[in-house]
Amino acid sequence: MAVEDFGGKVNGMPIEIVSANHQNKPDIAANIAKEWLDVGGVDVIADLPNSAVALAVSEIAKDKKKPALIVNPGSSEITGSKCSPYSVHWTYDTWALAHGTASAITRAGGKSWFFITADYAFGKAMEADASKFIKSEGGTVLGSVRHPLDTPDMSSFLLQAQNSKAKIIGLANAGTDFIDTVKQAREFHIAQDGDQRLVGLLVFLSDVNALGLEDAKGIELTTAFYWDRTDATRAWTRRYARAQRRKISEHDPCRRLFSVLHYLKAVAAAGTDNGTAVMAKMKELPTDDPLFGEGKIRADGRKIHPMYIYQVKTPQESKYPYDYYKPIATIPEEEAFRPMSEGNCPFVKTER
Repeated sequence: MAVEDFGGKVNGMPIEIVSANHQNKPDIAANIAKEWLDVGGVDVIADLPNSAVALAVSEIAKDKKKPALIVNPGSSEITGSKCSPYSVHWTYDTWALAHGTASAITRAGGKSWFFITADYAFGKAMEADASKFIKSEGGTVLGSVRHPLDTPDMSSFLLQAQNSKAKIIGLANAGTDFIDTVKQAREFHIAQDGDQRLVGLLVFLSDVNALGLEDAKGIELTTAFYWDRTDATRAWTRRYARAQRRKISEHDPCRRLFSVLHYLKAVAAAGTDNGTAVMAKMKELPTDDPLFGEGKIRADGRKIHPMYIYQVKTPQESKYPYDYYKPIATIPEEEAFRPMSEGNCPFVKTER
């Protein structure tokens, strides 16, 4: 869709898309990136699901001086100590998600937390970021337990969380792991008696759809995009659904589209596909699209825009298909992401 919207060419050159499956393994992803950049003629790598994969490919792209558009991963280290002058991190990160959700819930009285955390880069970063905000709001972290990726049986982890007596069970996992954790918590009647609550730190619309509103109701979350927020988001979602023959959209497709579009605009403005020149132009040009509005890319590669806090509706509150969220608060762009002065990005000098 991005290539089509741009007209199929940039500076007279045809735009070609290639893809590969890294199997969520950083070593495989790194080898693919090396081959693409060394012999495949690839100018930019986009998407990069999985934080560990993104960090590995970011290093390769930095060595080759080629842009990496990091769209799906969440680790805040991508613009922190592991930042690269050739990477751009779009949409959200663990700092933004934790800042929105953990801070708001702790301020509202959820003072004690226990984490069920996915044992990889994203989960660890999410737990660390959330813990910092909980403590800054006067809360305490009573403990945590970590599980491998794609763990089907969450019962032992949930029982540890229940036995902690923490008011909030924070789920620092995502996707299937998050869905399985919530489903099994409901089956064991954990966090249903009012003494404990489940809080998801990365929740997708597809997760809520898979769970159903009866199981997902009441979960609070932070996100950059909800399809039903404005006329523009609704119009784009309808267009995407028609084009891809899919149902209501998550934020992943739209941020992929607009990250690639911004890259192509920078190539056109720079008059070259030289990675250094294009990255400079990407950070110089303001971002502007119908979904996230006006924004910018900071020197550390962080894409800046507002974030939103929502709560999942009850079945009775939902009036039509995918009417799942009710708004709680808007976090303005100047507050939504970690200040550069706190990120420890090695190539950025800031006032502390």
